[in-house]
Amino acid sequence: MSESQNIEYKESWRDEYLKWICGFANAQGGKIYIGVDDKGNVVGVQNVHKLMEDIPNKVRDVLGILVDVNLLEKDSKEYLEIVVESYPYPISYKGQYHVRSGSTKQELKGAALDRFLLRKQGKTWDGVPLPYLKISDLSTQAIARFRKSAQKSGRMDEADLQEPDGELINKLRLVEGDYLKRAAALLFYDDPEKFITGAYVKIGYFKEGANLIFQDEVHGNLFQQTKNVIDLLTTKYLRALISYEGIQRVESLPMPREALREAVLNAVAHKAYESFTPIQIAVYDDRLEICNCGELPEDWTVANLLARHRSRPYNPDIANVFFRSGEIEAWGRGIERIVNACKNAGVPIPEFKYNGGELWTTFLFSEAYKNAISENDPKEDLNGTYAELMRNLCGTYTELPEATLKVLELIVQIPNILSSTIAEQLNISERMVRKHISTLKKCGAIYRVGSNKQGHWKITQQPLAQKE
Repeated sequence: MSESQNIEYKESWRDEYLKWICGFANAQGGKIYIGVDDKGNVVGVQNVHKLMEDIPNKVRDVLGILVDVNLLEKDSKEYLEIVVESYPYPISYKGQYHVRSGSTKQELKGAALDRFLLRKQGKTWDGVPLPYLKISDLSTQAIARFRKSAQKSGRMDEADLQEPDGELINKLRLVEGDYLKRAAALLFYDDPEKFITGAYVKIGYFKEGANLIFQDEVHGNLFQQTKNVIDLLTTKYLRALISYEGIQRVESLPMPREALREAVLNAVAHKAYESFTPIQIAVYDDRLEICNCGELPEDWTVANLLARHRSRPYNPDIANVFFRSGEIEAWGRGIERIVNACKNAGVPIPEFKYNGGELWTTFLFSEAYKNAISENDPKEDLNGTYAELMRNLCGTYTELPEATLKVLELIVQIPNILSSTIAEQLNISERMVRKHISTLKKCGAIYRVGSNKQGHWKITQQPLAQKE
């Protein structure tokens, strides 16, 4: 039998192995075999009877717990079995906290130690009381929007929704003693970063590898964040394909809107906010990646997420409020809903990865979508590289001032770019951007296809006079 989550082999006893006993006690329990090599072969141990007395005493004196030490024999060789139970409260080794993870022992520090100590007390990070935050500090608009959503979802009693703000917040279990919980600050306070560093979302658009073209930061309470992130992604970062069913205009994103919405909500609701790191969303020409710091339940892998499973939210207080508002389901079906939405739409199923405390959701764009988008890509239309295209444009429109050419360069690079993004990139006013765009349109350098938010710019190398 090889080493595992619950089994450890040691050829001889050393007092430092008390750390391994501590790790088992803080996890699921386990057994340590003394006198067995790493391959599971019994090599025997000396002074076995003395160790049978010393080990339990040292465990009791240093760790404050009890273990069973059993004498075993194989091929005339004696060895010891130390049986460690899982303890419901945290066990420390000289002020250090160790835990068994897989087949290794880890010392817990920082945020990981905070999570462990809270879990052993039956608490979660979002349920910790937060001093200095009062009911009167919460956004009345955010609470009013919640009342409206919860009434529509039908997941709260009408009488509870008519209660004053303080009573409603209490009904949502966001109060601990005399204090509001951290979840209340994230959900209903307009600036949760005052109390929780990194409680926001970063979005970036990347071209040609790791080159960042433009980015946005989305702040505010979690309800505001989810809405604004989805709005930004669907209007600024993702290009929709336009088609018609009869006379009805249909706009198709590279993934179903409900799948994108569910993925953003999952990231916001289940993030490990104690990491002090924002959720990061990266958009490329061929994919969209959502990365947030998070922790799977102790015995879970990504396979558990993809299979039907019980709901075990990392932030149960936050998840409960999102559920009451109708934003999410409470039965562990978030990943299933994303996968099914993509299957039904005939687009690639997202990839899910868990790596070192980071949860990744990657939407891969279909070949059909990429081909349809490339048909509207000015670089493809003109059969030239980006650099060649810009040289040709600059040679064609020699009368244009340098500032206008910089606007044209951004439009060439990102055909669906918004005026606000151009203003941000060039550090000029939107009014000035509109003036440059007007100049480009008058000389025939660009023209608009589609609506302001969902359309894109087309480029031409022929001046207006030549086209006429």
